Amino acid sequence: MGSSTKWATTISTISSSLYFLLIILQIPLFRVPCRTGICRGPLEVTASHLIATELFPSAAVKTVLYPGAIAHAFFNNKAIPTYHHFKKSFTFVSFKSAPVTFDDLQRLEVLAGSYLSVAGAFACLIKPGRMSFFGTLLVMWGLAREMFLRKSTNIYSGKAVLIHPAMFIALVFAFLSIRRDIRKIFRSSKSRSVMKAKLV
Repeated sequence: MGSSTKWATTISTISSSLYFLLIILQIPLFRVPCRTGICRGPLEVTASHLIATELFPSAAVKTVLYPGAIAHAFFNNKAIPTYHHFKKSFTFVSFKSAPVTFDDLQRLEVLAGSYLSVAGAFACLIKPGRMSFFGTLLVMWGLAREMFLRKSTNIYSGKAVLIHPAMFIALVFAFLSIRRDIRKIFRSSKSRSVMKAKLV
């Protein structure tokens, strides 16, 4: 019992940390049109909505986005931008009292799932839970629905909705971060092995 609990805690801690890195470093998980053009992750979707609707101070949102800019520059062999330069060259435009658009309503699952994914990524650092898993599932459902039901989207227009393979990796990390479920898996596998040993 003690070893399974220890393994479950270790797996949950590592998975939640990796999920947080995927979100905060803005690893491309999907591609979807948003208020700022094309968003490639839950943090970009959330940030664009927060800045556009002024629900949160733009300076704080830009601070959260800065690690992703560093990672992007590092992986593309570019000069790492200073924080001051990043704030000035930031591409997200603030819209005062931006109205809710038709696309926002169409992609409500993606928006809500992105909020849950980002909040879950930060919450997992304190206490892993199911928020990030449900958020990731909701984003995938919204993207899949639009990909299969909205046939009019031109895949060559550069605005097509796509799900990158990294999205499935994020889903696995989000699931493995749930400590209770990992414990249940260990307990069920242990009970099966005991049953097999008794039958033999």
